[in-house]
Amino acid sequence: MATRYWIVSLPVQTSPTALWSRLQESISKNSFDTPLYRFNIPNLRVGTLDSLLALSDDLLKSNTFIEGCSHKIRRQIEDFEKASGILASSLTVDGVPVDSYLTKFVWDEAKYPTMSPLKEIVDGIHVQVAKIDDDLKVRIAEYNNVRSQLNAINRKQTGSLAVRDLSSLVKPEDIVSSEHLVTLIAVVPKYSQKDWLSCYETLTAYVVPRSSKNLHEDNEYALYTVTLFNRDADNFRIKARERGFQIRDFEYNSETQESRKQELEKLMQDQESLKSSLLQWCYTSYGEVFTSWMHFCAVRLFAESILRYGLPPSFLSVVLSPSLKSEKKVRTILEGLYGSSNSAFWKTEDEGSMGGLGGEADAHPYVSFTINLI
Repeated sequence: MATRYWIVSLPVQTSPTALWSRLQESISKNSFDTPLYRFNIPNLRVGTLDSLLALSDDLLKSNTFIEGCSHKIRRQIEDFEKASGILASSLTVDGVPVDSYLTKFVWDEAKYPTMSPLKEIVDGIHVQVAKIDDDLKVRIAEYNNVRSQLNAINRKQTGSLAVRDLSSLVKPEDIVSSEHLVTLIAVVPKYSQKDWLSCYETLTAYVVPRSSKNLHEDNEYALYTVTLFNRDADNFRIKARERGFQIRDFEYNSETQESRKQELEKLMQDQESLKSSLLQWCYTSYGEVFTSWMHFCAVRLFAESILRYGLPPSFLSVVLSPSLKSEKKVRTILEGLYGSSNSAFWKTEDEGSMGGLGGEADAHPYVSFTINLI
C-alpha cells in the first residue's frame, strides 16, 4: 500500500475528459509506475471571494490538526497491536482499506450537503474531529492511570528488598506475635550476613537466641526474621540501624493480603478491558477521522482551485502516488499540462508567496498538496 499521495487540480482548457486522457497518456508514457486516479469533487457552494480568502487562511491549520489526529489514532493502534503480539491489521473505512477510500473517494452528500457554505462544512469537520481527539485523550488518560497503578504495584513486587512489598515473601508461620513477643523483619546487605548472624542476638538484651531465619535474597540484600520481647523492639531498631541493618515495618494480616490480591487482579482485568475497548474505539474512530479528513481535502482542493483558476469552477482533480525517483518527472508532466504562460513565473518566484493559497510550502503553478497516510 502506498502511504504518500499528491492531490492535484489542473485547470481545464477544453474538457475534463480530454485533459484526463492526456494526463493518463503522459503518465503511462513517462512515469508508468505512478498510480493515477480521479478525485471526484462535487460542485460545492462557492460563496463570495472574501469568504474563500478568509477560509484559505484557516485551511492549512485545520488540515494539520485533522491529519495529526488521524496519525495519533493510527500510532495508538500500532502500539497496542505490537504490545499484544497482534498481526498489524489493514485499517479500513466502513470495511474499505484507507488507500482505496482515498483513490475511489465519493462525497457523502447526506453527511456534508453540497449546498452548505464551505466554512460550515470545514467547521463541522473540525468540531467532529476535535470531539474525537478530546475523547481519545480522556480514554488514554483512563487507561494510563490504571497502567500506572499496576506498574507501581509491580515495582513494589520486583524492587529490591529495601523497598519492595514483602507480603509475598513472609508467611504466617514466619511471624511470632503474642502479648510479650514480636518478630521483626531485617533487611541485611548480602556482604553483611555474617556480621548479622554473629551480632543480632547481642544487639539488645531481650532477643530470642537462634530466632533469625533467612527468608529471601536478591542481588543486594537478604531478608531475615528476628524474634524478641515487645518492649525491646524500638531499642533493637535503633541498634540495628547503627550497624547498617534496616528493620522494615511489616505486619502480617490475612485480610490485607487478600485485599491486595483482589486489587491486583481487578487492576489487571481493568487494564485488559480498557485496552480492548480503546483498541476497538480507535479502529472505529480512525475511520471517522479519515473520512472527515478526505472530505476536508476535497473542500480544500476546491477552494484553492477557485482562488487559483477563477470562476466558474473548471478543473480536473486527481490523486497520484509517484515514487521518490519519479517525482520530478511527474511534476514536469503536470506543469506541461497546466499550459499557462504564467508557468515561468511560478518556477522562478523565489518567495513562492502566491504558490500556497492555504499555506502550502511548495509553490507550483497548479494546486497540489501532499497526504501522508502514515
